[in-house]
Amino acid sequence: MTLVLGASENPSRYSNRAIAALKGSGEEVVAVGKREGSAHGVAITASWPESGTVHSLSMYLNPQNQDELIKKIIELRPRRIIFNPGSENPILEKAAVEAGIECLHACTLVLIATNAY
Repeated sequence: MTLVLGASENPSRYSNRAIAALKGSGEEVVAVGKREGSAHGVAITASWPESGTVHSLSMYLNPQNQDELIKKIIELRPRRIIFNPGSENPILEKAAVEAGIECLHACTLVLIATNAY
């Protein structure tokens, strides 16, 4: 399962495009955002999935909006965090690596389009 963090209903936002691309590639998607809604048939909620259920966390929040979530992200125990452009956060990355979580500086859309996801 992939968690899109910073999900948006706005079709011009990259998080919205990522939800569509992930679903199109057959991935199970959970979307967490500031506002509830839906995108491409996926509910956007403020609820977090259970620890151990997320393979990849695709980050679309800027670093300032991640600070209060660092502990929750580490407790979620995703196998990897994909820091999409603009979401890179050295503090979260250090904590994640220390917890054994792989970190990528990449674009989820490009990873999917090149079959590297």
